[in-house]
Amino acid sequence: MLPDALAARWHALTAPLLPAAAPRQAELQRLAAAYSAPERHYHTLGHLENLLHQVARFPLQDAAVVELAVWYHDAVYHALRSDNEEKSAEWALAFLAQTTLGPARAARVADLIRRTHDHTQPQPPADADLLLFLDADLSILGAPAAAYWAYARQVRREYRLVPDLLYRPGRRKVLARLLEAPVLFHTPALRAELDAPARRNLAAELAAWERGGLPAE
Repeated sequence: MLPDALAARWHALTAPLLPAAAPRQAELQRLAAAYSAPERHYHTLGHLENLLHQVARFPLQDAAVVELAVWYHDAVYHALRSDNEEKSAEWALAFLAQTTLGPARAARVADLIRRTHDHTQPQPPADADLLLFLDADLSILGAPAAAYWAYARQVRREYRLVPDLLYRPGRRKVLARLLEAPVLFHTPALRAELDAPARRNLAAELAAWERGGLPAE
């Protein structure tokens, strides 16, 4: 079920861009249905709420653009596909074409979404909004251990069609790549808050997979 506070936040964000309530409500229902799909366990409305909370903690140069990117960044999510970010960006652009946002800012929303495809790639060091958005998307890595293990299990359930024989080496590769990244969090405040626990969590999960699998709940 879509929380009332989340719906209110959507309408506060989009009403200045699209005064007509009906298309805004219809789009909200589409997004809520996508994030609530039964095959999703981590990439849900809860993940969306966490990102909105994280980006709201810090000043932004263009808060509307960043929040729109948050809403759409996992609008399309199929665990076994590699084009989720592109499809999510296309969905965002289709809606934003109905609004007064303007093509340059709409393109910026799409670019932010596309950049979530690989968090280990170098990013423009002066793009504060982008860096905060990416850090927010990774913030679960630095969560308390219990929340992190819940996340790890949720991601595994999203890949439930992949047997452990194949999932284990793939997940180990992802974890190792994150651990090897010299910078996980670009925003100084989030780096100070999350980097050390994130690396502990990643190392613990990697060790678990090297032993054979995630610990029981």
